[in-house]
Amino acid sequence: MSIHESAEDYLETILILKERIGQVRSIDIATEMNYSKPSISVAMKKLRENGYIQVDGEGFIELTDAGYAIASDIYNRHQVLTDFFVSLGVDENTAAEDACKIEHDLSAQTFEKIMEHAARFTRKETS
Repeated sequence: MSIHESAEDYLETILILKERIGQVRSIDIATEMNYSKPSISVAMKKLRENGYIQVDGEGFIELTDAGYAIASDIYNRHQVLTDFFVSLGVDENTAAEDACKIEHDLSAQTFEKIMEHAARFTRKETS
């Protein structure tokens, strides 16, 4: 199943907020992403209908297994790409912004090769 970049961003944000603050509500996502509460409500409805999140009676949002798999994959890509760009000499803010721009579109093959290259680079520096 194909998922839109915006949905991946929402899922990644839920994961990050869950790690940072514990329980996550729509207002937390709206604040974090600087989006309106109505926009987030529409997005959360779609994510719930597609089986990526569950919302309890108090409005707390949980990732389903499918949602967690997508969120953790995107978050991992973001972290690896940010670290890689920083290792190239890019400042951390720019590296994070650039990682966010390409984390969704990068093929699995290219991402794998970046990880392999980054691992070789890291081993050389620690030797």
